[in-house]
Amino acid sequence: MRQQFFLPLATYPEANADVVAANAVAIASRFGAELHALAINPDIPPVSNALSKLLLDTPQMIRDAEASSRRRGQELLALVKERAGQAGVVASVAETAAPLAAIGDVACRHARYCDLALLGLEIGNTTARMVAEAVVFGAGRPALMLPGVLPEPTGHVAVAWDGSRVAARALADARPFLEKASRVSVMTVVDEKKLQDADAAERLAASLRHAGLAADAVPVRIGDAAIGAGLQEKAIALGADLLVMGGYGHSRIRDFVLGGATEGVLADLRMPVLLSH
Repeated sequence: MRQQFFLPLATYPEANADVVAANAVAIASRFGAELHALAINPDIPPVSNALSKLLLDTPQMIRDAEASSRRRGQELLALVKERAGQAGVVASVAETAAPLAAIGDVACRHARYCDLALLGLEIGNTTARMVAEAVVFGAGRPALMLPGVLPEPTGHVAVAWDGSRVAARALADARPFLEKASRVSVMTVVDEKKLQDADAAERLAASLRHAGLAADAVPVRIGDAAIGAGLQEKAIALGADLLVMGGYGHSRIRDFVLGGATEGVLADLRMPVLLSH
């Protein structure tokens, strides 16, 4: 079976950059996957206040914003098609409209029909982050976070492992990446919380070696660093081009409150990170 990758593209209020489309095609090409790109444009409700129309011409501003978003979405989709053609990637493109509050929900619904969601996270783009959070915690599918610049492929995968359910789920979802890996580093943070299994990293590394992978256990000390940044820094120092980790979230005051590691990755993405919840 050929894998199906999904790429949601935000167009408003902050649109994705061109590099998101280019990076998604590069990843799809690397894994021989089909790419399905969807531009999600805003459906802004009309404003009936007569005074706002008189002073600001708000209805015209809404029409202009929607038209600008559609143009940006079409530019991104055209870039996906262009890059896909150059790379020999089978790609389909489509666009849809949704209320601003429902953009993340729309991305989730479409992501459920594919094997993996590709999510571009540019520094300071709050719309892209909103979509990423929604897909990670609502789609039920793994999500690959893509920074602006992809590292050179090394085939070295780092796995953040604590023996938990979400870590096990992430490991299973990472199988296509592990099958192509030349090396796997199983990273366990040893100075953050007490692990249920003290030898968790070595047990997983041994299991991966039994499956035919070159795997090593790597203890990680975070110190005072934020755990999300610390895990990425260690993975980069090891020479990994992908970090695999579980996504933690809890229903509290907001729809969810991010766990420390997940929050750190979404706030400061430094390398491709596969998140699974």
